[in-house]
Formats: sequence, structure tokens, C-alpha cells
Amino acid sequence: MPPGDHVAAAQAVYDASADRYVEFVGTEISAATEAPVDRSLLTAFVDLVGDGTSKRVADVGCGPGRVAAFLAARGLDVVGLDVSEAMLAAARNAHPDISFEHGQLDDLPIDAGSLAGVVCWYSIIYTPPECLGDAFTELDRVLSPGGYLLVAFQAGGGEPVHRTDAHGTALSLTTFRHRLGDVTGRLEDAGLEVRVTALREPEFDHETTPQAFVIARSTGMDVSTWG
Repeated sequence: MPPGDHVAAAQAVYDASADRYVEFVGTEISAATEAPVDRSLLTAFVDLVGDGTSKRVADVGCGPGRVAAFLAARGLDVVGLDVSEAMLAAARNAHPDISFEHGQLDDLPIDAGSLAGVVCWYSIIYTPPECLGDAFTELDRVLSPGGYLLVAFQAGGGEPVHRTDAHGTALSLTTFRHRLGDVTGRLEDAGLEVRVTALREPEFDHETTPQAFVIARSTGMDVSTWG
């Protein structure tokens, strides 16, 4: 897959299916779409970030702003970012008090070291394994030293899952079931310290694979000078 193709494919699908997607998942984190373990890790992220002096965080790959709203309701200063303008419109409509901007996982419109935390809630599932390093390096760039990253994704062996009619759009989209050990290794290579990993079995009808979660912490080290 040529660089950037996975971004364009995801953008096209979600621009075309925003209304249908929002109808399915809603605009808030809820027990209908997140298991108790999932919600507890989001709460743990809030507690970890809340221990610092800055409460500025980003929901990267925000979709309709579900995680952004969860974080904002608990006192964090949130910006949501997504590549889909239709999703951003849905997020702004549902959560007018939260800032939402266009942004790409590996090219964020955010100053270096300016965030106390970042959540990527299933937003890396469209990124091929070989491209994860660039994404994690960018996420580390925007985190302040000691800032936290929470990543959620569908777990597997790194295999692609190709759909020719993604979300009823008649458009193709490939997702990746990342291997937990590969994700943690690439996070560490990007200069992040892995603090928590969790893996739960499928609990919802729409889940066909284990769900993985990682909390990592920025060390503030510039890995570009290593080697």
C-alpha cells in the first residue's frame, strides 16, 4: 500500500458514512459500545493526566467526538482531530463546546510538547503495521515529557481485514488487527515507556477479535538522535 493511501481510504469511507456511523455508535461513550474494562481505562487516563499541571489533551481520530466528550466532562481541556470533515461536522454538532480540527495521525497540527495526554481510540486500526512507527513518533512529539498516551485497537497477528463495502458505502477499506507486542515495541522505539497493557475477549456482537489497550508515557527523549 503506497504511503498515505490508507488515510485517503479511511477519509473517503467516513465522509460517505458519517450519518450511518453515528447512528450505530452514538456521540457518547456508553455501555452499549464500551465494556467496563474499556471505560475504566479511559477513567484511568483521566486520573493520570489530572495529576499533572496541564490538562490539555487530544482525541486523535475523534470521529463524532465520543472520547473527547468523555474527557471534557471530567475536566480535561480537549481538542478532537480527524481526517473526515463529515465526522468533524457531526462532532461539532453534538459537542459545540469542544474544539474539533482536521488532523492526521502522523501529521498533527499541534505544537511539540504541548499536550499532557493523547487518546487514540481505535484510530490506529487503519494504519498498516509498518507505518505505526511514524504515527507513534508524531504522537510522542506532541506530548510533553511525562505525558500519557492511551491506545485502543482490535488485536490479532497484524493481519489486514479488507472490506469492499465498508459501512455500506460501496467503498473499500482495510483495517489491521495489530499484534499487541508489535504495538508496544514500536511505541518504545518511538521513545515512549509502556506502563499498562490489557487484552479482553470480545463482548459485543460487532466484536470478532480480542480488544487491546496500551497506556504509555512520554520520556521526553529525542529518539531521532539514537543510533
